Amino acid sequence: MPETSFAEISLLLLICAVIGGLFVKLRQPALIAYIVVGVVVGPAFLGLVTAHEPIELLAKVGVAVLLFVVGLKLDISHVRHIGPVALATGLGQLAFTIIIGFCIILLMGKGVMEAIYVAVALTFSSTIIVVKLLADKREIDTLHGRIAIGFLIVQDVAVVIAMMAMSAMRGAEDATMIEIVASLAGRIAVAAVLLVIAMRYILPRVIAMMAQSSELLLIFAIAWGTALAAFGEWAGFSHEAGAFLAGFSLASTGYREAINARLTGIRDFLLLFFFIDLGSKLDFSTLGDEVLPAIVLSLFVLIGNPLIVMAIMGYMGYRKRTGFLAGLTVAQISEFSIVFVAMGITLGHVGIEALGLTTLVGLVTITLSTYMILYSHPVYNRIAPLLSVFERKHPSREIAAEEQVLIDEYPEVVIFGLGRYGRRLLSELHKNGTPVLGVDFDPETVNQLEQKDLPVQFGDGEDDAFIDGLPLSKARWVVTTLPLVESNAGLVHAIRRANFTGNIAGIVRDRTHGEMLVEMGCDRVLNLFEDAADYASGIFATPHTLSPEKKD
Repeated sequence: MPETSFAEISLLLLICAVIGGLFVKLRQPALIAYIVVGVVVGPAFLGLVTAHEPIELLAKVGVAVLLFVVGLKLDISHVRHIGPVALATGLGQLAFTIIIGFCIILLMGKGVMEAIYVAVALTFSSTIIVVKLLADKREIDTLHGRIAIGFLIVQDVAVVIAMMAMSAMRGAEDATMIEIVASLAGRIAVAAVLLVIAMRYILPRVIAMMAQSSELLLIFAIAWGTALAAFGEWAGFSHEAGAFLAGFSLASTGYREAINARLTGIRDFLLLFFFIDLGSKLDFSTLGDEVLPAIVLSLFVLIGNPLIVMAIMGYMGYRKRTGFLAGLTVAQISEFSIVFVAMGITLGHVGIEALGLTTLVGLVTITLSTYMILYSHPVYNRIAPLLSVFERKHPSREIAAEEQVLIDEYPEVVIFGLGRYGRRLLSELHKNGTPVLGVDFDPETVNQLEQKDLPVQFGDGEDDAFIDGLPLSKARWVVTTLPLVESNAGLVHAIRRANFTGNIAGIVRDRTHGEMLVEMGCDRVLNLFEDAADYASGIFATPHTLSPEKKD
């Protein structure tokens, strides 16, 4: 009954909130809490889950939104600048984990197809968890943080390729490998052509129109992602691959960060149902046989993945400390691993045992690697002498990286609100050579300033997720010219929550607004009219300030 489903989902949300709060206190990712909730409310314990169809539907939409967000982050220009170390480390770790993991799983008596799925699943690290932990430690902009983000991008691309490859094998048991590859290549070629046409001629105009309303922009993003997810499944890929391509098609637009910020909360909310659905379907009668394999594979991920990253980075000329800190970020499997194996069950390639094994490995590795990343520096200090084998005598590449100045990537001044005052301030600072970034939520304003080659970004200054994605680590000033007190309150709160250590300045038009900004925590307030009058009075009070020929 609909009433029963509503009450059941409401109860699940309440339980998730309580258990999630407990896990946050333990400094653990919320997704572990959601899996635990699914296990507790499932048939193995309380048996509260009966509304399977609504939960499964929400879970599918959640996975589609997750892959859409991943595609949204893969800006083509960003992918081009991943760098050789991120590419080499990402591909090297993928190859090492798949080959060695496959052999270990076969030695445990598993079937070939199950070994393939689980071995591939072991290669993916959680971008969501790693980025969150690095952001909390303020290490996103460090050398090891940038390298880690680079090879996480490589992994994200690999998981989509893997999903597309395995989906191509659906219903093709009697086909040869050449036929499968040819079929997949043909479909990818058709999809690529259609995607290029949409990205070049259709999407820019459509999304510019949608961006006139923040609500409409969000609805369009979800509609586009789910539509291509459905199309991807119809075309013989998977709905995950379709959703990824939908996000990728919008990644090069100026609205990427705004869409990503608005989808973050929705993604996390919908994924909650995926992990609840997963936990409620785990068969504990078979999980007992998977405990020992899960322990072995967990140790392999926790130790083997960081070692291969350190070996590759050491060979390429990075210090052992950088290799160790970057390597810890791959010491866990991700939500993608579970999604990938769950897709294998849907395709009929593997059984529920493979999903149970992958989930157990995920619970162990995510839990332990979280603490490993949080306490990475004390751990490194203890074992540093043992890691000398992973460092060259002259770490040339890291020395060169330290000498590189990334001025353009890190503005010193960030201006929110690009009206007449804001755009003038942006233009003058840029003209004087000060690294500056302007932010506005009016797409027409952003487009106009982009055409003048000014550094601007479309986004909402009141959105915490958007603020978290801005390059604020080197900024000395954040300047707000927003006219509304409420908007400034949201912006100041988001800026402080992002651990911004610089100064905040507010541009106001009346004294009351200025006093309120000071109470909110602004370090400097400029009153347009009073400061202008004070400046003008200094000019007029000084004799011969203006010569007759300069009166006009």
